[in-house]
This record gives sequence, C-alpha cells and structure tokens, in this order.
Amino acid sequence: MHSLIKVGGREIRVTGRVLRMARLEADKYQFLDDPQTLLEELRKSPTRVDLFTFMQRLPETTPKYGYPMEMDNLAAIPVTTFEHWWMQQIGFKARNKAKQAEKRGVVVREVPFDDALVKGIWEVYNECPVRQGRRFTHYGKDVETVFREEATFLDSSIFIGAFLGDSLIGFVKLVHDETKTQAGLMNIVSMIGQRDKAPTNALVAQAVRSSAERGIRYLVYSNFAYGNKGRDSVSDFKERNAFQRFDLPRYYVPLTAFGAAALRMGLHKKFTDRVPEPVLAKLRKFRNTWHNRKLESVAETS
Repeated sequence: MHSLIKVGGREIRVTGRVLRMARLEADKYQFLDDPQTLLEELRKSPTRVDLFTFMQRLPETTPKYGYPMEMDNLAAIPVTTFEHWWMQQIGFKARNKAKQAEKRGVVVREVPFDDALVKGIWEVYNECPVRQGRRFTHYGKDVETVFREEATFLDSSIFIGAFLGDSLIGFVKLVHDETKTQAGLMNIVSMIGQRDKAPTNALVAQAVRSSAERGIRYLVYSNFAYGNKGRDSVSDFKERNAFQRFDLPRYYVPLTAFGAAALRMGLHKKFTDRVPEPVLAKLRKFRNTWHNRKLESVAETS
C-alpha cells in the first residue's frame, strides 16, 4: 500500500499496510535541514504515520540529531573539476570506455525536458522486458505515464541524452539537492542493443562534467552496498568510474507507540536484510534464470 501526501510543503511517500512508514518522496536526493518541524507536522497529519525515516546529506557523515539511527550508505564521486576526475580519479578502462562511445558516433549532451525526450525515453524503456536478470519495471509503460513520471522534480533536474544520429540510446536524469551540494542519478538507462558503444560510460562522464560546471561537490549513484547483497556488475561499474562508499546516518523516528515497538523489534528492516547472503545469491540466480528463459521463450514465438 502506497500513498503520497503533502506535509509542510514536502511530498511524503507513505508505505505499508500494517506498519505505516514514511520518507521524503525524493529521499536520497533531497534532505531535511529542520527535521523537527516536519515531524511535528506529520504528527498532526490525518494520514497515520508510524515511523518516519530520513538521511543526512553529504558530506555530513557524523550524526547531527538524537533520533534513533542506523548507518546507511551512498556511492558518490567527490567532484572538483572534470579534468581531475578524468585524469586522476578514474582508471584507463573507464576512460577508454568513454572514448569508445565518442569513436563510435555517440554524442552526449544536456537536453531540455520536452516531448521529444520523453518519446526517446519511452523507446529506451520499451526495448527489453528484462534487465540485469530481473523484470524491468518501466517496460510496457505508455508515453503519458513516462512523461508523468519523468516530470517530477523538474526545478532541480538536469537531463542528459546519449544520441546515435537522431536516436536517443541512453539518458540520465540528474537531481540535485536544495543546496546544490550533491546531485543523484535518479535514472541512468541505456539501450542494451547499443552496449558495444558504451553509452552509459559516456553518460556518467557528462554527469561529472555537468556537476563540476555547477559547483556540485558530489555526484551520487544510489547506494554503494545494499544490505547483505554481495558485489555485482553494477558495483564494479561504480568503482571503475570512481564512485566511493560514504556511510551516512539514517534516522528512524517513531511517531506512534506502534512505530516505537516496531522499531525495537526491527520490523522496519526489509526481509532481504534478514536473509544470509548465500541464500540471497541462490534466489537471485534462480530469478535470473527464470527471467532469461521467459525472455528466450518470447523471442522464439515472435
């Protein structure tokens, strides 16, 4: 069960049927400088919220507040200049990949949010129903849905497109926080069929350049580690492109007695956080095999 409410001028996402847990709709992209004011507004809200969670922004790695907390993490590049990242922070493999895109005719640039971009994003999303061994959640969406979903946070968004001729083959939606201290890759998706041209590497390079030009000090690519999950191709890609792990406080503030009890019992944690990594690895392998077989079956009948 999901609902979106507006409290204190902020959009809040509330999830859960029994334990009603809330966070900023732009959690990890926008942050709270005065959490107490929002917490007081949430307590007055007609929508029941048992537990509210929020994270500190970079580079504030030391806890600032007295609320219950656990350490979370982000994958981020400390940004000074594009030239420093290009020559000092990444290795030859990542540089060669980005150069490969240019050599093969890929042009990367910032683009306005308009109907042409949305149509290109829709085509990228609907290329394949399975990505990285799992069902791709954006596959099958119509153009109107893609427009509505990509039109969020436009005042703080930068769109970057990777083009082969006139065709969009990959894009980034970069969302910066209120202070322009950090910017997060809310979306970074490229066409699987164009992987040999390394558009994703070129998109990361332009995201670094766009951040440096605006004085944004950190470029964030979601988490560096996810619970008990081990390394995979995405974490390797992040490391090659100079993303580092930053551990940051994540607070869990009970707003009801039930929320306090749930927090003590650890009910705020995801189920996967409780499962040993060897078991998760076997489940992921089974899931990947199932999705790949399903994809092969669809291809054979088409």
